Amino acid sequence: YSAIDADAHVLEPGDLWVRYLEAKYRDRAPGLIIEPGGDEKFRIENDVFLDISTRKETGFSTAGGIGMRDGHKPSSKSYLSGRPGGFDPHRRIPDMDAEGIAAAFLFPTLGLFLGGMQDKELAAAAYRAYNRWVVDYCSAYPKRLFGIAMIPMQSASDAVAEIEYASKTLGLRAGFIRPNPYLKRPLHHPDNDPVWQAAQDHDFAIAVHGSATPTMTRLGEDRFTSGAAVIQCTSHALEMQAAVVSFVMCRICDRYPGLRVGFMEAGGGWIAGWLDRMDRFFDDKGMNDTGLTMRPSEIF
Repeated sequence: YSAIDADAHVLEPGDLWVRYLEAKYRDRAPGLIIEPGGDEKFRIENDVFLDISTRKETGFSTAGGIGMRDGHKPSSKSYLSGRPGGFDPHRRIPDMDAEGIAAAFLFPTLGLFLGGMQDKELAAAAYRAYNRWVVDYCSAYPKRLFGIAMIPMQSASDAVAEIEYASKTLGLRAGFIRPNPYLKRPLHHPDNDPVWQAAQDHDFAIAVHGSATPTMTRLGEDRFTSGAAVIQCTSHALEMQAAVVSFVMCRICDRYPGLRVGFMEAGGGWIAGWLDRMDRFFDDKGMNDTGLTMRPSEIF
């Protein structure tokens, strides 16, 4: 391969979860709702709706073109008018060829917002449904498109089960988690230890990827409450810095040395200074209460 896109996204069909969920969950399936006036909402649980309305300045229609420096200008403000390659793998390949991308690792778009689901059983079922769908999406071009599984961190046992299913049954090699605490449980919480053990045992990479969601707060949102550029600039980086601390200074990687982790969707320019800062507190014998066996920068 030449150029590889490590953080590309799909655009999920609005009825994905209705089609791929087990029958007993379909009446509560996440999905796109189009109201009589044309406004769009994404149902996450029975009483949680994400407004992706056509009345917004851009709505979700730009989701398929985020990152394109020349800008993707959809035909309307509807999510469904997003770039066709987001929905259709056959339409995606010409886009990749035009940008010189040999292969792409694919994250969800609507699925990014499921991290705040409160119903653990429903969350696990919804995550598995997405994973089955993304495998189907990638199957047309198995040497160029690689799905990233969604891992239901609402429950450590469900997360372990999904890692095993995604790796053994679906053939996926990496899973996506949010940097935010799930149900108030940070990534380094001891209850999550079986998740990291399973990822290490299955040589299953963990991709930490941020986003907004109605029921998961992000660092910085208490101070910056409006403006997509400001929120993306601050909260994505702050959450990712905290995730690095969880994996490095809170000893996840120290205790699971075979675990592979990627920190996505927050740039990389901040990491050098962040490693320097972590090393500074490790090297200070009066401050170091981490229990780490080596310097944070060496672990990273």
